[in-house]
Amino acid sequence: MTNKKNSDEISQLLDQIKAAQNMITNAQAQLSDLGYQSARPATSDQESAAGKVIHGAFDGQNMLGDNQKLYPVPANYASKSKLVEGDTLKLTIETNGNFIYKQIGPIDRIKAVGTLVLDDNQYYVETEDGRYRVLYASVSYFKAVAGDELSIILPKDSAAKPRWAAVEAVIA
Repeated sequence: MTNKKNSDEISQLLDQIKAAQNMITNAQAQLSDLGYQSARPATSDQESAAGKVIHGAFDGQNMLGDNQKLYPVPANYASKSKLVEGDTLKLTIETNGNFIYKQIGPIDRIKAVGTLVLDDNQYYVETEDGRYRVLYASVSYFKAVAGDELSIILPKDSAAKPRWAAVEAVIA
């Protein structure tokens, strides 16, 4: 008898849960029709979406937002993602103050080879076509030293000559 009783109780509880779920779904639909958002707790994605979103272009170190403000891009992210001048970024400033960058529009790229130079505490790569700044984080990551030959990435079609390059690799 005990098993039958437990089974009946479990079945009743499941029916109550299903009824409660239906009530919640109906209430959410009614609230949505009235213009209210879901009463469900926000997930981390929804919290990100609730933050401020700014689009902009990478300038070699920063993102120039569509609001004409500069936002510093973490050097390790720019290096790891091999961002080049002109790449389109999306910055989400979450309600808790976190800045989350995402590359959403890489521009066409070309590669070049040059020599790493340290001049006045700034790293450059000198190629046949010019001299380009590179992020210290990239130089450090690849354990490059002045005089090393590097493969770099540049924007392919740039209205103005780029000032910055992304480090692709050290050529051994």
